[in-house]
Amino acid sequence: MRTKLYTILFLLAAVTVFGQQKQVQASIDSTKIKIGSQFNLTLKTKVDTAFRVSFPEGRSFGQLEVLESYPVDTIKDGAMYELVKKYGLTQFDSGRYIIPSLPVVINNKMIKTDSLRIEVNNIKVDTLKQKMYDIKPVLKGQSNTSFWLWILFAVVATGAAAYGLWRYLKNRKPAEPKAKKEEIISPIERASRELKELEKRELLEKGAVKDYYSQLTDIARTYIEEAIHVPAMESTTSELIDAMRDAVRKKKMNLSQETFEELEKILRTADMVKFAKSRPLDFEIAEDRKRVEKTIVVIDRSIPEEKEEDDIHTQLWLDAQAKKKAKRKKTIIILSSVAAILVAFGVSVYVFGMEYLRDNFIGHATKELLDGEWVKSEYGDPGVIIETPKVLKRSPLLAKMTQQNNPHVREASVFAYGSMTDNFYVTVSTTTYKDSVQIDLPATVELAMKSMEAQGATNILVKSEDFNTDKGISGIRAYGNMSMPDPVTKTPVRVYYELLFFKQKEGLQQVMIMHKEGDEYGTQILERIKNSVELKVN
Repeated sequence: MRTKLYTILFLLAAVTVFGQQKQVQASIDSTKIKIGSQFNLTLKTKVDTAFRVSFPEGRSFGQLEVLESYPVDTIKDGAMYELVKKYGLTQFDSGRYIIPSLPVVINNKMIKTDSLRIEVNNIKVDTLKQKMYDIKPVLKGQSNTSFWLWILFAVVATGAAAYGLWRYLKNRKPAEPKAKKEEIISPIERASRELKELEKRELLEKGAVKDYYSQLTDIARTYIEEAIHVPAMESTTSELIDAMRDAVRKKKMNLSQETFEELEKILRTADMVKFAKSRPLDFEIAEDRKRVEKTIVVIDRSIPEEKEEDDIHTQLWLDAQAKKKAKRKKTIIILSSVAAILVAFGVSVYVFGMEYLRDNFIGHATKELLDGEWVKSEYGDPGVIIETPKVLKRSPLLAKMTQQNNPHVREASVFAYGSMTDNFYVTVSTTTYKDSVQIDLPATVELAMKSMEAQGATNILVKSEDFNTDKGISGIRAYGNMSMPDPVTKTPVRVYYELLFFKQKEGLQQVMIMHKEGDEYGTQILERIKNSVELKVN
């Protein structure tokens, strides 16, 4: 009985151990290398001889470059195969890197490997034999931005002034002698006068047949619009004839079918000349001129005397036409203004660039922080004195998480502005411990990286170095970049970060600053905050 019990316990233990074993094991032959040195990543799996296994391939794994992908070694062990896949990896920049989880496909089932860490160290240079020089500062080029800005301003101002003057001259009525009364002429008189003036221009002799027909039909259309109150100028030939028939019927005018046909024939000929580039013969042009004059006279004679109700109807029609013209005029002004703004904006983008306009006119989030009023204040205990664009607000939730994750913590305080997914993020945290705890700053950096990973950070590049404040307090500075998911699109956004850690007998002080990679204003804010850090020593 006891033998059977041992046998069952042994089998259960074997099953448990087997269940705990990773189906794919990942390992590296070194955890620290020099810049550019190669280290090997090994993936192992043990499978049935009938299984198909596919190992990952690529030019890079995360931030690490794949130098060589070695053939798979196969070791037969009874009915099983042990497959060993090796990769030669390297990195040409110092820092702490993460080899991400890699997918291995076994019989169409994807299995992820464990992620691993590798530290890439700088090669020390003997500065006693070779003198080192500081990096020269960036030289600012000469800019003539203000000159072009003044030119743009002058062009826009001149255009606006010219447009205003044109509108004024157009709308201004010429002054007439006081003794001379305004001459009031009827539509038929005006049309007859304009026909005589048209002949004096001698357009046909100059070969301007198109202009001649255009002005001839405009005279006829203007007369019809003023005399019969039909919107002739904005109507097509067919619309004008239909509107005239309707108006003639309402006014009970005695117009023959021949008159309509004559008028339509003239308008059709003018359309052919203007749009189809047709050219009538000289005698046809002369006949069209006579037709217009005759048609106007016939229409004028057929118009009955207007009664009082007709006068009211006429006034309403004139008011409606005035409103249409005013609306059309307003539309033209609005469209002209929009076009002028778009042209000015396009010229500005071409001359100055979109970035300059965004920073100086449209607005830039981090530039507004940089140019705003900064605040210098003390946070936490032991205190951190720091200057920031905005007042940092206490975050009880982050402080509570810090205390829950470490039982040795007596008190924790966290103050923050923004979040890790914003354009700019800064936090100050202070921690005091219950007992005398040996604080390992490099280990603290590792914990901070794990915390960032827990918040969604990927492809983290870490560099670290000693750091001293202006008053000589020593600490450690960790910096680099990482990818954070955009809160809306969920696409990865690359950000730059810096962490400052300082330890005291019973406390830890930490400052974290983060902004989107490539944001020059974010970089300036970071440097200003970092240079303002002061610590209160217990």
